[in-house]
Amino acid sequence: MAKIGSSSLTDERGVIDRGAVVKLCQEVVALREAGHKVVVVTSGAVSAGVAVLGLATRPTDLPTLQALSAAGQSRLMQVYNDILGHYGVVGAQVLFESRSFVDRRQYLHARQTLGRLLELGCVPVVNENDATSPDELRYGDNDRIAALVSHLVAADVLVLLTDTPGLYSADPRTDAAARLIEEVAADDPVLVDAAGRGSARGSGGMASKLAAARIASFSGVQAVIAKADRPGVLADAVNGVLGVGTIFRAHDRRLPARKLWIAFATGATGTVVVDDGARRALVERGTSLLPAGVRSVEGAFDEGDAVDVAGLEGDVFARGMVAIDATTLRGVAGRRTAELPPDVRHEAIHRDDLVVLPR
Repeated sequence: MAKIGSSSLTDERGVIDRGAVVKLCQEVVALREAGHKVVVVTSGAVSAGVAVLGLATRPTDLPTLQALSAAGQSRLMQVYNDILGHYGVVGAQVLFESRSFVDRRQYLHARQTLGRLLELGCVPVVNENDATSPDELRYGDNDRIAALVSHLVAADVLVLLTDTPGLYSADPRTDAAARLIEEVAADDPVLVDAAGRGSARGSGGMASKLAAARIASFSGVQAVIAKADRPGVLADAVNGVLGVGTIFRAHDRRLPARKLWIAFATGATGTVVVDDGARRALVERGTSLLPAGVRSVEGAFDEGDAVDVAGLEGDVFARGMVAIDATTLRGVAGRRTAELPPDVRHEAIHRDDLVVLPR
């Protein structure tokens, strides 16, 4: 799988850089000729919309961004279709929302569709469904969607193409001693702690790519962050050539898609603090979180939102989708099941919706 960001395939005005797409497609075709199946995840729809509508700068309000995405997506796909078609390859547009990975039926349909496209010899060209997805457009989750799609298609390698050579030990723009990190182990804390800033034309950044690398790692997929304009970057990434960029090794613990989404691909809207007994039950026995184990509730969240679960010392050790909204949960925190009002769920977070975070 190859994911390319806006800053790597558009110019300073947001116009699609045809040469960048040609390079990418040539390398995709070469991989196919070598016997590999390839899925491309592409950004650039909003930037293309900015350019085609003649706007001087990229807006920040959500309705305009969604409108720009609708205007730019068809033009972006037209470029891919033209170039892939030149090499006798059929491109197939697939638009995702990150919540597509939460609903089991949607997940299975998506997997079936992508699998069949690959069997038919197509190159699926995936993008966020920016025009109708408010959350993803604000948080720049195309990197995360690429990682979730890599899980969905059981990819061997996810290549995150960007405008930097990979992950550095420090910001190379301000630190002359910064060095490229060529390899990151699956349990390296850099996948939790590192962060970075995005470019002006993209909505992601190094932090988003690290989150994607972590999702891929816990899918059993090796991830690579590499510079998009590096010659032969895809082949080198697939072959595991050291120095191609930063290689993130796959973890031996593999999470299912729904729990990957809960753990890594969505932001927490609040925190539920639990006592030591509840913590042990969640971590050691994999139980559901009951209101009796809740000590305090932070933030405002609704039923179905993702929240962090923290111990009494404030350390976050799990994440889950709550079955009870914040106001109600505050009112029943510490109560035993028999003491709950009849209209309140017995589980604050069901075990199927809770993930103990990997360390």
